[in-house]
Amino acid sequence: MLLRCIDTVSEWTGKLCAWSLFAVGCFITYEVVMRYVFNAPTIWVDEVSRVLMVWSVYLAAAFALKHKEMVVIELVFRTPGTLGRKLSDSFALVFMFIFAVVSCFYGFELWMKSTLAGHTTDTYLALPKWFTHAPVWLGSGLLVLQGIAELIRVWTAVPNDEEVSGATH
Repeated sequence: MLLRCIDTVSEWTGKLCAWSLFAVGCFITYEVVMRYVFNAPTIWVDEVSRVLMVWSVYLAAAFALKHKEMVVIELVFRTPGTLGRKLSDSFALVFMFIFAVVSCFYGFELWMKSTLAGHTTDTYLALPKWFTHAPVWLGSGLLVLQGIAELIRVWTAVPNDEEVSGATH
């Protein structure tokens, strides 16, 4: 039940990120047309696109881990289910935990500081900084949760939703 919940959140955020990147492409196309065809550049496309890309990168990490789309080198431990493969997968996940936990901790600290101080970006839109700092700790936290789910799967052979439905990656 807990693994399915984590998978569902990762899946949902991954799809949201994909649509956000599609929106960024549309915004940039709009900016190019406005700037070079109508000679009327916008003031919002650059910042909105950057913010959406930051949110997408951090929130999509758990989706990528869930679908085993992270960088994987299978030179020595190719056979799934062997002790060597389980140990190497566990080592990789623990190493990822270290990075993600540190990012989550310090990202939350930075987010809290900017939220309490009321900082804004130094742009025309003056977005609140908490909005630009939030994806760091939220995405890292989600990556930790998905990593725990994957670590449980490594040692217990609990299938994820794709394996149950027969899909392959």
